[in-house]
Amino acid sequence: MITDLDPDQRVKDAMNEINSSKRLKYAAAERAEGDKILQVKAAEAEAEAKYLSGVGVAKQRKAIVDGLRLSVVEFNEKVKGSSKKEVMDLLLLMQYFDAIQEVGSSAHCKTAFIPSSGSQSLTESMRNSMIQADAVRT
Repeated sequence: MITDLDPDQRVKDAMNEINSSKRLKYAAAERAEGDKILQVKAAEAEAEAKYLSGVGVAKQRKAIVDGLRLSVVEFNEKVKGSSKKEVMDLLLLMQYFDAIQEVGSSAHCKTAFIPSSGSQSLTESMRNSMIQADAVRT
């Protein structure tokens, strides 16, 4: 029985190269799988962050609507002879002035939308200006 084999050096080198190639191939596959996992986890984190941001925006808008509703009801009850439409017009005017103040105090702002007089009422003119300003921003 032969127990001590000593193949030619070229055969040893070829066998070592085959083993090395197998290990490099396995390492590349593992590295690629790791990169894939990182990308999937990053995408999942981004999706969760966007979802939570949306939930926060929805809660914020609900709070604003609830606050406006309460303001309209209280104002209408305390100021006799006022209609809900008049109160909403007043709130819209206040929001408009707040928006103009915010836009004007912004360092990077170069444009302000101010309603012009014409056939529209002041409320309609302000509403259209705010819609136009929003369309320009997006």
